[in-house]
Amino acid sequence: MNKTRLEAFSDGVLAIIITIMVLELKTPESNDWESVKHIFPVLAGYLLSFVFIGIYWGNHHHLLHTVKKVNSRIIWSNLNLLFWLSLIPFATRWIGENDFDKISVAVYATLLSVSGLAYYILQQSIVVHHHFQDKMKDALKKQSQKGIISLFAYLTSIATAFIYPIISEIIFVGVAIMWWCPIKILSRQWRNKNKKTALKTECGF
Repeated sequence: MNKTRLEAFSDGVLAIIITIMVLELKTPESNDWESVKHIFPVLAGYLLSFVFIGIYWGNHHHLLHTVKKVNSRIIWSNLNLLFWLSLIPFATRWIGENDFDKISVAVYATLLSVSGLAYYILQQSIVVHHHFQDKMKDALKKQSQKGIISLFAYLTSIATAFIYPIISEIIFVGVAIMWWCPIKILSRQWRNKNKKTALKTECGF
């Protein structure tokens, strides 16, 4: 498969995931405060999941720019990631409708854990299939370290969900902040290939 097709397919799936999530949002039944207050957990769940999907899209975009050729291992690793991400609308609706109770938060944390692991597997599939320069190897290694930290954070959030769900929610936000911007060299490589249209700003950890 051509790399362009892989990128286009992935972008399409992620766009559909966001569309499904927004279609799950319901308007308040009336104009009183209680009706508006009732949908706050749903909106909070949507906002959290939207941010996570956006972060995955951004980092996935930069990661695939390191790919020169695609093999079956990369294709299936990518499909594995998209499968778990496609379940996020389900988990988002669950936590929203149940006011972030412990069971729904634990399931959401489990899904984030598996999605993070799937992203790590995709990255390793790319690394095995390509020969990178030392700087790129260091950047991908740093991103792998972030992935391992995130996985341990998510596993911790599964446990804390049964005790204090709010702690798990704080962990979710913390991981999102850590992944908010891609590794500098990855974004720089994208800009070097797209000098005329690339963003002028850059951030990273």
